Amino acid sequence: MTELVHHTRDLAPAAAVVMTMGALHEGHAALIRSARARAGGGLVTVTVFVNPLQFGPNEDLDRYPRTLDADVELAEQAGADLVFAPDAAEVYPGGQPLVRVSAGPMGERYEGASRPGHFDGMLTVVAKLLHLTRPGAAFFGQKDAQQLALIRRMVTDLNFPAEIVAVPTVREPDGLALSSRNRYLDAEDRAHAVGLSRALFAGRDALAGGPAAVREAAAASLAGASGLAVDYLALIDPAGFTEAAPDHTGPAVLAVAAAVGGTRLIDNVPLEFPAPGAAR
Repeated sequence: MTELVHHTRDLAPAAAVVMTMGALHEGHAALIRSARARAGGGLVTVTVFVNPLQFGPNEDLDRYPRTLDADVELAEQAGADLVFAPDAAEVYPGGQPLVRVSAGPMGERYEGASRPGHFDGMLTVVAKLLHLTRPGAAFFGQKDAQQLALIRRMVTDLNFPAEIVAVPTVREPDGLALSSRNRYLDAEDRAHAVGLSRALFAGRDALAGGPAAVREAAAASLAGASGLAVDYLALIDPAGFTEAAPDHTGPAVLAVAAAVGGTRLIDNVPLEFPAPGAAR
């Protein structure tokens, strides 16, 4: 039976951990199932914490959905053993932390440019939760591609003894990526939101033409969409989360961010550009 743990002293080392801000959906369930499969008979811990450090002054901290009872039920059904749902006073016992993890230049681009300080706050809480849960592996979704890249870099640079495992994005039948923020969308906004994934799929379909063709196809699809206030569309080299070169080969991420109504959504698809002369 899944249980809530209210004090960090009660936490046992986890074989696998899934970190969330709650409002769990099928995407989170996929993370938990992956953690369960990896952990075998070991402890699978799910954390639920709406981290104030990663919200800017004009963002949706106060209205961010909090559905703890439903979250515990979903976590248990997906295979979690324990849900750790601390409050801010427990995670930050001294108040706002004076010492934080800096995302550096890698966290200042794309999402970081639109949300200054967001990734510093995210990395700080992930570092704390890695210390508290002590997992062998931590599972994160590919939908938050820049977050995933930064966590991987932090774990490498700061020698955390945990493996970071990426789990593919879960989508609705029409392609919309699952997100806790989707519940903010009314019917009209929901119809517009699918324009993000359509643009990404159009870019992915142009992979054989190289980076320029991918960018052009995705941009053309976005230009034909309605109801989207696009922040950025970028083809990214995930190694340093910089813009991919015109002759880029190897892994890449095609990413988009846009406001739909009053809700900001992000999405991406991973790509692999073959080396010249390689079989496609």
